[in-house]
Amino acid sequence: MLREALQRFGQKLVRRFTLEQLVAEPSPARSLSTLDLVALGVDHTLGAGVYILAGEVANNQAGPSFLICFLVAGLTSLLAGLCYAEFGARVPRSGSAYLYSFLTIGELWAFITGWIIILSYVADTAMVVRTWNLAFDYLRENQMSQTLHESISPHASRVLTEYLDFFVVGLLLLFMELPALRISHSSLVSRVVTLVKLLVLSFVIVAGFIKGDLHNWKLTEEDYIKAGLNDTFGLGPLGSGGFVPFGFEGILRGAATCFYAFIGFDNIVTRVEEAQNPERSIPMGIMISLSICFLVYFGVSSALTLMFPYYKLQPGNTLPQAFLHIGWASAYYVLTFGFFCSLSARISSFMLPLNLVIYKMAQDGLLFPFFASMQTITYIRITATVIFGIIVAMMVFFFGLTDLLDFRSIGSLISHSLVALCVLIIRYEPERKNGGNEAQGPEENGPAAEKLTLRGLFFPDSRTPTPLSGRVVYVCSLLLVLLLTLLCLVLAQWPSLLSGDPAPITVVVLLLVLITGITGVIWRQPQSSTPLPFKVPVLPLLPLLSIFLNVYLMMQMATDIWARVGIWMLIGFGLYFGYGIQHTLVT
Repeated sequence: MLREALQRFGQKLVRRFTLEQLVAEPSPARSLSTLDLVALGVDHTLGAGVYILAGEVANNQAGPSFLICFLVAGLTSLLAGLCYAEFGARVPRSGSAYLYSFLTIGELWAFITGWIIILSYVADTAMVVRTWNLAFDYLRENQMSQTLHESISPHASRVLTEYLDFFVVGLLLLFMELPALRISHSSLVSRVVTLVKLLVLSFVIVAGFIKGDLHNWKLTEEDYIKAGLNDTFGLGPLGSGGFVPFGFEGILRGAATCFYAFIGFDNIVTRVEEAQNPERSIPMGIMISLSICFLVYFGVSSALTLMFPYYKLQPGNTLPQAFLHIGWASAYYVLTFGFFCSLSARISSFMLPLNLVIYKMAQDGLLFPFFASMQTITYIRITATVIFGIIVAMMVFFFGLTDLLDFRSIGSLISHSLVALCVLIIRYEPERKNGGNEAQGPEENGPAAEKLTLRGLFFPDSRTPTPLSGRVVYVCSLLLVLLLTLLCLVLAQWPSLLSGDPAPITVVVLLLVLITGITGVIWRQPQSSTPLPFKVPVLPLLPLLSIFLNVYLMMQMATDIWARVGIWMLIGFGLYFGYGIQHTLVT
């Protein structure tokens, strides 16, 4: 009896949607070309991050090796982009990591994905609000903070006077958002905005290489002493600074933060139903937009660290500040205007993807039906906006800029890892018959006619996927995720590996042997022969490499960040097991 109850409970957790079960919605006109999708991807990806990250990463994490951080983050995003591109070609519906998880690995994983995406969007908004205020305060030489502190400090605590301006800006931007909830950018507007961003950042790159000084990549102890920072040279294992003043650990920590700059390309897959030729244009749009963004980020980070000693960079208004340093005051104000435009554009669009995820989860029964009316009833949409706007204000008040960046990056790294896992699993699945959840094998009796043997793991009898081979890949994939997580935990303590301590070295070797063996089992299983315009190459290695890099970057996050994410997930699990699992529409 207990065994049957546990089995039924486990089956509920892995219930999956099929494409035929998705709620049918009116299809928009297919008007977006590949160029439109590239412009959309660049517009959403090449945003506030390029202005924000320099002060946070170069100043105290990576120094001039800031550009290497972008290289690592860009490679990680490119691998994730390949996985999104396959799903964009495979699933002819506008979707996200939430939809792909629901179609592939089941209801619980889909809820986890959607819940963490909600946290990411809210943290993204709080981060941009905080940066907008920091930059504005810096432009006015801290007059806002000083005025508030002098005027209300006799009547309120120091913490409140220091951060009240964040509430003012947050509420102002919240009310600016309310009338714009129904507005969507046309392809022409997206092209124009993208072109303006590229022109402004191209100007930064050219100016940086004209006015830059290679000595800023070779700073010594004497430079730090002259600047009054004589203790800075001891922060990293390379001693007196140079190109990598904070060492390899600083590069990894900076790469985890820089990952934020590449967030946004996945918005392309939400426009599948509007693409003229989605099977071809979605993969191309993702790859081209990521490549353009990487080249721009690489150029801007190189120019910025050449123009400006990294220890003088401040959070907030970094790009304009560099032009003050070289004496180009007019360029400073032009870039400041562009900075505020980028931040305002980011703010004005945050509720659209957030509303979409919440609406989809409510439509599937995982959230309260109240949210399923967001698209049709105005007051419900406004109420939801106010609720999440209050959460944004609270996050702005309690968390620093680096914490908010980490929240956003963790959410995207987790969702990208799940998409890579989905690609790994779905490529080895048999076709489902009649659009149901049962898999169709080559034999009439399906799983009853198959037996799992050691020989069958490495030399399967069938050349096409069967229910048994699909289950083998499913279990092996989950085991690999667990082993890769353990490997990243050990590698995160890499100083002990370099010291020659035999214990961690033995653990690493053992984990690598297990990972290699299980990967070999997956590699030997038959793949689906369903023709697709784009497939992730070198399966199963590339999805596994993507998961490894994502997890390793997540290991660079601070422990307190993970504790706060854990609290958010506990709230989500309470919601899912208390409500969602009983009201889901999946049968």
